[in-house]
Amino acid sequence: MPPSGIKARIEDAAARAVSRETIERLEAYVSLLTRESERQNLISRGTIETIWDRHVLDSAQLARFEPFNDASWVDVGSGAGLPGVVLACLVTGPITLIEPRKLRAEFLRRAVEELELKAAVVSEKVEQATGTFDVITGRAVTSLKKFIGISRHLSTRKTVWALPKGRSAQTELAEAKRSWQGTFHVEQSVTHEDSFIVVGTGVEAR
Repeated sequence: MPPSGIKARIEDAAARAVSRETIERLEAYVSLLTRESERQNLISRGTIETIWDRHVLDSAQLARFEPFNDASWVDVGSGAGLPGVVLACLVTGPITLIEPRKLRAEFLRRAVEELELKAAVVSEKVEQATGTFDVITGRAVTSLKKFIGISRHLSTRKTVWALPKGRSAQTELAEAKRSWQGTFHVEQSVTHEDSFIVVGTGVEAR
């Protein structure tokens, strides 16, 4: 069962109303993720007891950076579906989940099918992926500088980059700015005082 008050917390974090059906879908995803984590290392065992805060809420908060309704998203290195599957439960636009590892891609396809999500799974390296998207995100993939480098071809000048980071957010942003220019700011995460979200637009090489 979801923890008490989680619906209101997700609504606050994601800046949108969340239906009972959406919470039920997220609950089904949590169940799938917990079971699959016994088969492959999707999330740390130590975070399972706090999965709603540590993973679901942490992912859901990215929805507030959606620039407009029905915006297209891409989740680079989706892995366990964090944040992509959670976002697919919350937003109305299409989401592409890029995950090159076979077992994880298979799990993502199963989750998309069982949860009836408006999402597609691309099982290849991000460098080989095609298309452009309104929002690019990715959680615990690589440094900010490198992440932009491998994902930049999926963006336009209007694309919003919404990238969760830990306490190194400001340092990573300073490093990335040596190679990349655009409008950037850092926001505090709602889940932990040492977690932040780097938000960027108009990102291009210097």
